Amino acid sequence: MTAVTWGRMRTFVAVVDLGSVRAAAAQLHVTEPAVSTAVTQLARHLHTELLTKAGRGIRVTDSGLVYADYCRRILGLIDEAQSAVRTAERGRLRIGAVASASEYLLPALLASFRRRYPEVELSLSVLPRDELFTELTHHETDMVLAGRPPQGSGLVTRARRANELIVVGAPGSFTDPLTAAWLLPGPGSGIRDTALGLLTQLDASPPVLTLGTHGAVVAAAREGLGVTLVHADAVGLDLRNRRLDHLPVPRTPLDRPWHVATTDAPTRSAVLFIEHITSAEEVGAAAFHPSTYS
Repeated sequence: MTAVTWGRMRTFVAVVDLGSVRAAAAQLHVTEPAVSTAVTQLARHLHTELLTKAGRGIRVTDSGLVYADYCRRILGLIDEAQSAVRTAERGRLRIGAVASASEYLLPALLASFRRRYPEVELSLSVLPRDELFTELTHHETDMVLAGRPPQGSGLVTRARRANELIVVGAPGSFTDPLTAAWLLPGPGSGIRDTALGLLTQLDASPPVLTLGTHGAVVAAAREGLGVTLVHADAVGLDLRNRRLDHLPVPRTPLDRPWHVATTDAPTRSAVLFIEHITSAEEVGAAAFHPSTYS
């Protein structure tokens, strides 16, 4: 087992994630021969090829993909174990969130939690929904704020908060939202997929403009470039200030509650955060409701 070390597993995962030995070496601040040697030692120990040549680059074998998945789980548990032995108030909390939640929902919750528990080490990972739940399954993240976890994943919703998706646009700019340009975030966004699905259901084919981030989409809608489907949480202030109007579109609003999910054995600091955000006394109207189901 001396060939299988945590460092070599981290090195191999870096190669898989980045797609090359050179990129992994740069990220890990080691030499390319050191990365190649680490992967070679693992392959020899496992008696199987993990990488093969593909033109001038490399390709991860099927065995390599399987092994990388196990490595992520093992390394995630190692990181989780280091935090688990600390008290909740001095532990580490790795939060994963979809982009819209990280931009509009989490900042106030994190700020109030930080004021209450200043010694908890916080980190935030912003990724598409499916990638976040994969990280959580691998114990690379302690909790995820997104939509509902996939059925059969073994992940557990610990708290929920009501939320709707609505269509908005600049006041007085669009008489028929289904003929206006629809502003969308980039590929991988759940809202993008939902918006395109809604247009298909309504048999509508408006022009589409992709703007990348959720913040850019909302800013463009304020300027009258088009309409967009967005979390009501993200535009509450804009609606109150009449910088945006809620536009009537069939089949909307869409019920899309926020879910805070963990594995079946949440870390102490994750439990502490969930207790905090489900306390109306601590977070006011932003409070979530406790919930435990998979």
